[in-house]
Amino acid sequence: MKRVHVAAAVIRGVDGRILIARRPEDKHQGGLWEFPGGKVEAGEAVSVALARELEEELAIRPTASRPLIQIRHDYPDKQVLLDVWEVTAFIGEPHGAEGQPLAWVSERQLLEYEFPAANTPIVTAARLPERYLITPDGLQSAELLAGVRKALDAGVRLIQLRAPNMFDPQYRDLAVDVQGLCAGKAQLMLKGPLEWLGDFPAAGWHLTAEQLRKYAAGGRPFPEQRWLAASCHAAEELALAAQMGVDFVTLSPVQATATHPEAQPLGWDAASELLAGCNLPAYLLGGVGPSDIERAWQVGAQGVAGIRALWPDAAL
Repeated sequence: MKRVHVAAAVIRGVDGRILIARRPEDKHQGGLWEFPGGKVEAGEAVSVALARELEEELAIRPTASRPLIQIRHDYPDKQVLLDVWEVTAFIGEPHGAEGQPLAWVSERQLLEYEFPAANTPIVTAARLPERYLITPDGLQSAELLAGVRKALDAGVRLIQLRAPNMFDPQYRDLAVDVQGLCAGKAQLMLKGPLEWLGDFPAAGWHLTAEQLRKYAAGGRPFPEQRWLAASCHAAEELALAAQMGVDFVTLSPVQATATHPEAQPLGWDAASELLAGCNLPAYLLGGVGPSDIERAWQVGAQGVAGIRALWPDAAL
């Protein structure tokens, strides 16, 4: 069965809302909502196909766009490759040129609409930012909290509280404080034993590679409403993350890093190859920073994760 190549767009308005359309009842996955787009013709560039489809479907022409995620999905009757781009500026006023209903929705409201199964990672990618801040180790609690405040003021929306050398009670107390700072501003991801899950209902959880290997066979440990992520370093771990149903992953180390100097860097080419087989939003980690975000997008990543490179205190 030939895999159908489809270009799709996450179209953002100036207010940050996202445009979705409902599929005609008589089409494949009819009646469900989707991100606008259509087939890529043989030999056609994805950006060209996307511009053509958006003009036909919505009467708009994109003027600012970039790759977001690639997804390979097998339905019982169809195999698809979804080449998803984010469109942040366009010319024209979108309307259903083919009579299809449209809706502008917030990132959170995306969860209230029913999409085809292949679109699930797109919904996740649309809700995630381009930067994933991981807090540095070795700071006093007051220093760490001050840094988190600065990061939030700078617009960071996804933060992992990483403090591997703290005693459990210290970490738990700090997690309560950081969770309070993040409320309404950013998503907090915690690390630790899964037995703690019930104690921090507003937080997501970031699994270590060791936890991923231990628990993947048991499936997702909590409902889909909570964020779940995992640290991955190879194709096997990416496959386990998909099996477990995590929302996103970090892939590391891309380059040499001071945090783990003994680790062999993947390099950009190998990272790109690994991401090509991964249907999950992935942050590249290890020796990368804000200046690498566009390169990360081009190789198929959601963005970059980092400790020193993203921490607001330049003295680190």
